[in-house]
Amino acid sequence: MDFQLDAHGEELLAQYREKLPLFQRIQQLAVNQVHEALGQQGIYVTAVENRIKTEKSLAGKLELKGSKYRTLYDVTDIFGIRIITFYADDVDKVAAIVKRIFDVDWNESVDKRKLHQLNSFGYNSLHYICRLPKTVVDDPEAPELNDIRFEIQMRTALQHVWSTIEHDTGYKSDVQILPEYRRQFSRLAGMLELVDDEFSRLRNSLTDYRRRMQALVASGKLDEVHLSIDTFRSYLQMKPFDRLNERIAAVNQAEIFPALLMPFLPILQSFGLKTLGDVERFVADNSDDAYQLAVSGLALTDIDIISKSIGLQNLCFVHVLKSGGGRAALKKIFDMINGEEDGNMMLADMLMEQARTLSFMQKSAS
Repeated sequence: MDFQLDAHGEELLAQYREKLPLFQRIQQLAVNQVHEALGQQGIYVTAVENRIKTEKSLAGKLELKGSKYRTLYDVTDIFGIRIITFYADDVDKVAAIVKRIFDVDWNESVDKRKLHQLNSFGYNSLHYICRLPKTVVDDPEAPELNDIRFEIQMRTALQHVWSTIEHDTGYKSDVQILPEYRRQFSRLAGMLELVDDEFSRLRNSLTDYRRRMQALVASGKLDEVHLSIDTFRSYLQMKPFDRLNERIAAVNQAEIFPALLMPFLPILQSFGLKTLGDVERFVADNSDDAYQLAVSGLALTDIDIISKSIGLQNLCFVHVLKSGGGRAALKKIFDMINGEEDGNMMLADMLMEQARTLSFMQKSAS
C-alpha cells in the first residue's frame, strides 16, 4: 500500500530507518526490566506484550498526523509495552512498579479510566510515556537511549477484550455509529467494568477470609474454622500428627521421612468432618487405637524408616474399623491414598486380619 507522505513525513520515516537499532536496544532493556520487576514483586500478570511499529504502520500514522510531530522522537509509541493483569487493582500495582523503574513523562501520560463521565462507559487503560533512566543504561556513545520515549499500557484482561472488540467492530473509526448501537456498546462496556470490579472485590474478600481463618487456627479456635484446603494447610503447620508419629517411630527407633498429608483431606471430609475442631476430636478419639494398629504391624519387623503419613493413615484406618466399615471401606481408603489398584483389596484384607485381635476391635464387636 502506497502512503501519501509530504517531505516532512518522508524525513521522519528516514529517521525511523536510521534509528531502528536504538529502538530495538530500548525494547530489550525495557522488557527485561519489566519482567524482572514483576517477578521480584510476585505480581502475576496474564501477559506482557511488546512491539516496535513497523515502517508500514508508522507511515500510515504519519500520513494522517505527520504535521504534529517535529522529530521522530515526538512519536511516543514507536516502541510500546502492554501489561495485561488479571485484576483491576493489580493495574495500580503494576503502575507503581513502572514508576519506580522508568522515568515517566507525566505531561504525556494519561489514565483513561478517569476520562469517562459518570453516565458513560468505554475503553479503560492506564498509559505511561516513559524513558530509560541512567540506572538502567548509561552509554556515552548512545545518549539517545535515555531520551527516546516509549509507551507502556496497563490494563486488565477484560479491558483488553473490550479494546479488541472496539477495534474489530470499527466502533472507534470515523464511521458514524447509530445511537442504538452506541447504546449497546455502552451497556456491554459497563458490564465488563462491573465484572472487573467484582473479580477484584471477590479476590480481596477471599484474601480477608483466609487471613481470618489463619488467625483462628493460630489462636486455637478450631471449631470456628471450616475444613478446607486453605485451613487444613494452615492446620498442618501446627504439626498435629507429630506426637503420634513419634510414638510409632519409637517402637523400632525408626527415622521419619517426609510425606504429603494434603491428599488425606478428602478422606477426612468423607468422614463427615466439617471443622478443624472436628479434626482435633478425631485425632484425640483415635490416637491410642491408631498407635495400637501401627505397632501390631511394626512389632515383628525391623523396619527403621517410616513415612510421616503413618499416624494420619492409621487414624483413618481405625476410624473406618471402629465405624464398622469393613474391608470395602478400607479398600476405598487405600484407593484414595494409592489410586485404584487391584492390590488394594488384598491390603484391606491384611489390615482386617492385623486388627482383628486389637482391643478397640473387641469393643466395637461388643
